[in-house]
Amino acid sequence: MNKQAIIHRPTDQHAYVCADNSVNIMIQTQKGDCKGIHFIHGDPYDWEEKKWKNKKIAMRKTGTDQLYDYWQVTIKPASHRLRYGFKLNDGENPLYFGEGGFSAQEPNDIAFYFCIPYVHVSDAFQAPAWVKNTVWYQIFPERFANGNTENDPKDTLAWGSSEPTADNFFGGDLQGVIEQISYLKELGITGLYFTPIFKAYSNHKYDTIDYLEIDPQFGDKETLKQLIKVCHDNGIKVMLDAVFNHSGFYFPLFQDVVEKGEKSKYKDWFHIHDFPLIFEPKPNYDTFAFTPFMPKLNTQNEEVRNYLLNVGRYWVEEFDIDGWRLDVANEVDHGFWRDFHKVVKGIKPDLYILGEIWHDAMPWLRGDQFDAVMNYPFTRNILDLFAKESIDRKTFAENMTAVIHMYPASIHTNAFNLVGSHDTPRILHECSGDKRKVQQIFTFLLTFIGTPCIYYGDEIGIDGDGDPGCRKCMIWDEEQQDRHMLEHVRKLITLRKNHPLLANEGNLSFLPVEMNSHCFAFMKEKQDKTIIVIFNLSDQEEQFTLPAHQNRQMPIDLWTGNKVKDKKIPLEARGFSILEF
Repeated sequence: MNKQAIIHRPTDQHAYVCADNSVNIMIQTQKGDCKGIHFIHGDPYDWEEKKWKNKKIAMRKTGTDQLYDYWQVTIKPASHRLRYGFKLNDGENPLYFGEGGFSAQEPNDIAFYFCIPYVHVSDAFQAPAWVKNTVWYQIFPERFANGNTENDPKDTLAWGSSEPTADNFFGGDLQGVIEQISYLKELGITGLYFTPIFKAYSNHKYDTIDYLEIDPQFGDKETLKQLIKVCHDNGIKVMLDAVFNHSGFYFPLFQDVVEKGEKSKYKDWFHIHDFPLIFEPKPNYDTFAFTPFMPKLNTQNEEVRNYLLNVGRYWVEEFDIDGWRLDVANEVDHGFWRDFHKVVKGIKPDLYILGEIWHDAMPWLRGDQFDAVMNYPFTRNILDLFAKESIDRKTFAENMTAVIHMYPASIHTNAFNLVGSHDTPRILHECSGDKRKVQQIFTFLLTFIGTPCIYYGDEIGIDGDGDPGCRKCMIWDEEQQDRHMLEHVRKLITLRKNHPLLANEGNLSFLPVEMNSHCFAFMKEKQDKTIIVIFNLSDQEEQFTLPAHQNRQMPIDLWTGNKVKDKKIPLEARGFSILEF
């Protein structure tokens, strides 16, 4: 057995407290190396005749990726204390593993074993309960709908009359969203994520001028209050986007530094290397990327911290927003985010805090900073399999298994899953115009674990390359919309709401891909219910053979409503099936 490949530490995704006082334990072993693992556990003070009393229970293998097998067990310590270790079986000689290392014999010294001194339920990661049942819809306000032409910026173009550029305007605003609430409700949306609405110079508004004012081209604060009320009245949550990593070039306090240089009392609000300020070809102050128009804020400065914390507080207190999406969150210090968490959760405990992090985000997901991050590893795997066909089904299943095991299970139910955004090419573009692929992607997105997000217009077939091409005006003429795609997405959302296993319940696993040449499937199980979602990646019709289920009735195809009569499931080219047992 390869000891170097055995991984466990009593923290993060490997050992965490759950809300019901139980503890979830995970261990990784080299792929195919271990036949089974028994979890050894007991109270450190429970001894009899100088021998530590413990129990052994079998661990469940929950997945395999390219390198590792993952094993898990959930235990609820009666006394809230826990010492534990592992008995690993390779088919020949057992191996014991604990904090003290490895042993060929079962140690009796509890110092050998891993320790959870006391199970405090307050340590459990608990994201807002409503999030896991939410279907999000991302709105780029400047391009969704123009409801009030009186607040249009200068030189506003006629709606959809031109391709989007980095600096053109079409007049989208908050009133336009209010007027389209019925469309969103009929689609089944229960959460709106807005890119920034605060006063800024650009059309994207990530270069904030005033964090406490609505951009005049979007409306005013009364319009926002009306929008939030209309959303709440229709069962829709509202999440705003904030940029605390950097301000805009025209942020008044940065302009004070531009004007006064080293004499500005705000010079320490930013990371300035030396004076005078230099803007081109490369700024001599820290920025987002290397653009001089987005100077990085110094969140180590107490005045800056207090200012930004007040921003977070203000929009929750005054407008009752339901979430904050935090731009470039990984470049802001952890201490600030911990303070931010305390401030906004102190006002509204069930507020959703979502960080924009494109990589492994475990340091931000320990319960004291974010509730979730934008799940871009999920996005990349989806696109690589369905859209680009750059990976095979086995690699996809292994990659997704690795993503699932990156974080505690309680985090995955709130993970912000997306397949496109204002930062990426449209999903139809990624699929080279193949709408069958887009339908498959939406099917996967809306039946997998996590909280899914649809980028405005993707549901009606809007196309476009990366920024700014992905920021086209929403199409409201039904004759120009892909109504078939719209109905496809609407039906999936309805199924997700009506069948909890399609959302965030049950244990998920991928079925062995060797069973079929061009098909793959994942399964969700909970008690006596099972759902299997199957995809055919071929341009030809295929058959998928159902796995054997003893004493199990034939399933219902939830998509068609028909009862399945054969274990061989026919799938049309680029088709799918959603089966409930």
